[in-house]
This record gives sequence, C-alpha cells and structure tokens, in this order.
Amino acid sequence: MNFTFFQPQIHNFYRQLINSAWRLSLLIIVLSTCLIFLSGCQGTAAKNDGVIHLSLWQSINPPANRDVFNKLVDNFNQTHTDIQVESIFIGQPQLPKILTAVVGNTSPDILSFDPQLTGQFMELGAIRPLEEWLDKLPLKSEISPNLWEELKLDGHLWSIPLYTSNIGIFYRPKLFQAAGITQIPKTWEELRKVAKKLTIDRNGDNQPEQYGMLLPLGKEEWTVFSWFPFLLSAGGEIVTNNHPNLTNAGAIAALQFWQDILKDGSATLSSPERGYEEDAFIAGRVAMQITGPWTYIMKSNVDFKVFPIPASVKPATVTSTGNMYLMKTTPAREQAALKFLEYVLSEKFQTEWSIGTGFLPVNIKSAQSQAYQEFLQQKPVLKVFIDQMSVSGSRPIIPGYSRLSDSLGRAIEATMLGASPETALKQAQANLDSIWDSLQSR
Repeated sequence: MNFTFFQPQIHNFYRQLINSAWRLSLLIIVLSTCLIFLSGCQGTAAKNDGVIHLSLWQSINPPANRDVFNKLVDNFNQTHTDIQVESIFIGQPQLPKILTAVVGNTSPDILSFDPQLTGQFMELGAIRPLEEWLDKLPLKSEISPNLWEELKLDGHLWSIPLYTSNIGIFYRPKLFQAAGITQIPKTWEELRKVAKKLTIDRNGDNQPEQYGMLLPLGKEEWTVFSWFPFLLSAGGEIVTNNHPNLTNAGAIAALQFWQDILKDGSATLSSPERGYEEDAFIAGRVAMQITGPWTYIMKSNVDFKVFPIPASVKPATVTSTGNMYLMKTTPAREQAALKFLEYVLSEKFQTEWSIGTGFLPVNIKSAQSQAYQEFLQQKPVLKVFIDQMSVSGSRPIIPGYSRLSDSLGRAIEATMLGASPETALKQAQANLDSIWDSLQSR
C-alpha cells in the first residue's frame, strides 16, 4: 500500500490507534524511531547543560553533499554555544518515519524535506508558519523573492529555501560532433531530430549501442519532476482551482512527445525508478540526459555541456527547491531553531553550500560574491541553470499532492510502456476525481 496516498486519513488513523488496544504497538514504533535516530526525537531525555539541543532530520544525497551540509552545521555549533544542532540522516522510507514521529509527538525540531509535502504537514498541524518571523528579519531582502511563492500555501509561508536549482539537458559534445550536429536543439522538433541522429546501431542488430536520450521509467517523483518542464513548455497544467486537471491539451502533448521519441527508437528507458542515474551517460551509451547541476556528471571526467530544455509553446523548466520546516515543539526550542534557519539563509552559508554542492544560492549577495563568481568561471555550465530561473515553474504544494503525483506518475509510466497519453491521463484523472470527491464529501 502507498502509505502517502491516503494522507488525509493518516492523522485520524493514528489517533485511533493511540486510543485503542494498539497503543503499545504504536509506542514501540515511536520508541524505535527515536532509537534509530539516536537523540533525534524530542522525547529523548534533555541534557542538563544549559544548552538547547536541537534535532535536524535531513535526507541529503549524495554523501558528498551531506558532508558539506554537516560541516556547515558544525560551524554553526562552534559559534553558538547556547544552541547545538544535531544533523541526522534519515534513509528510506522517509515519509512514514516522519509521520510516525509527528503523530507520536516526537518530531525533530527542524526538518529538511520536500516543499511538495507542505500541504500534508500543514493538515497534520506539524509545522509553524514563518511569515511573521521573516518579515522582521533584515536578511529577507537578500533572498531571491521568487522563491517564496513555491513555499506558500493558504496565505502562509511554511518553510525557508535551503537551495534552488532547475533542470536542463546534459549532453556529450564529442558525440554531437561525431554525429555532425553543430547546433543545440531549441525546439521539441529539433530535439527529436537530434536524438535520432545520435542513435547509432553499429553492428546492425537493431539494438543501438548508443541512444540519443535517456528517459526515466517509473511512477515516482523523479519521473514526474523530469517530465514537468515539457508540461510547462506546452502550456499545460495539472491543477486548476485546487482540483486535478490532467487531461488538458498541454499535458497530453508533453506526454505524446516523450512517447514519440521512444517510438522513434531514439531514447532508451532507465531501470525502474532509476531515471536519475548517470551511468549510461558517462559510459557514452546515451548522448543526452535530463538532470540538474547536483548530478555526479558535474564531478566526472567525461566531456559534457548543458543546454536549456527545448521549447514548445514557450521556454520553461521546473525548479528543484530544497526547503526547511520549523516543526511545532516548544517556544524556546522554536526560537533556537529560527536562529539556525537564519544562518541557513545567510550569505556565508549559501556561498559555501552552493560551491560545495552545485546548487544555486538562494541569497543574492552569495550569488554576487567574489568566491561564487570565481566558482562560476570554473563551472560555466551553471550559467544555463541561472539563466533558466527566469522561466522556471514549480510543482504545486496543495494538500493531496502526493496522491496527484502518484496518479500522474502512473500515467507517465503507462505511456512509456505503450498506452496512449489520452487513455493514461483519463484513467489517472478518473482515479483522482473519485478520491477528491470522496474527501470533499467527508
């Protein structure tokens, strides 16, 4: 069962368990969660040293990026003797662990997760709105103003941005040169033609040794995320008036385009739910891959460059914004946690974090700093992502996004496996209509 699919019922379900004969079972789960994360739960015995000890749960990957983050946490701890933050990595499955902690009143003080789950956490009453705190913060003027919209819901700001970025198309220049391609594709039709030229069957067995492009196979968020720029470029949407809207012309066109490239034989599918892996690109088995600047490709020794997502109706891409929530705890702990969130937004943190990971800084002064400008000279491909921010859209953060994403992901997967885009999206829409209507009538 997809645990996140029934998120409006999760809170009541657990409350019923607590008040029933299953109280002991849930208590064991919560205690186990605390043990797994060592002293990461609020329920852990407080240390009587006059210092506020905060727990921060994060799932930062790859490990090299996690090391950069933990070093910055250590820097905060060294300069704040009255506050100590413990950074705790949570592995898969992340959401069930978080929800168990929330309903068991053992959540962390700070959570680094996914802005698309804001509606879910808001419905559970697990997070604090931040607009009053932010409005009083002089640092607010240093943060890119367009980032706040993705983090708002129902008139409130529910988290701060840890980083931002977007996705483009990485390509192998040597493979382009060998295929006689001198211009990067700027439209969907040009991308389709380039992908075909880059697909090569050297031994004539109808099994190309080199494909033009890698497309993700799967129904999870990476697939939805990778497809979103094409949806936006076609003028499509997935939500209208807070209701799923998957059968619009733009959504159908974007899904049809992916299927066309696949039917051309110009793309290969990733392993299931592994569309983010770069092995085939690095080995030269595919010439183009949809991903962002956090990718290992940036640190590899292969030749690569990046071009913007080609346009249909308009240029577009999708943001990848990491965020941090202030969890509901106690006034003293929340005030201490806010000091850490202020540190995360600072020029110093953002400069070191961005240089160390490849994500784009959310602080304007950081982006303009000498250190970051020198870094850009060393990594000129980052300019593609910086320039694309002006045409970047975002995935919605409405309550129920996890249900919507799951249904949409299944439609994309079905289309990649041969179903017609219209049929797949109509089925997904019907499933969502049934769920939405039943929830609204409760």
